[in-house]
Amino acid sequence: MQETHEKLASLLQEKNSGITYEQALRWVELLWSDFEATYAKAGHKYMGSEMTEKVVRQWVENYGGQLHEFVARNPKYKHLLDEE
Repeated sequence: MQETHEKLASLLQEKNSGITYEQALRWVELLWSDFEATYAKAGHKYMGSEMTEKVVRQWVENYGGQLHEFVARNPKYKHLLDEE
């Protein structure tokens, strides 16, 4: 799964050149875990990592260039994406 996260992080960095690879990887990990948690809380049957990859890839493709705007509107998440 780490390889999948790394590929998605590279794709995200292509879409949003204003973030580092490490930030892109954190975004992918956050999106991945958020999707799986939300899907489970909604009572849906787990569809596997392939489904999660498909959804996260779609989010990266559609919204990757605007992720920095999310942090601007939601400063409580800023610490998760700051450089260490």
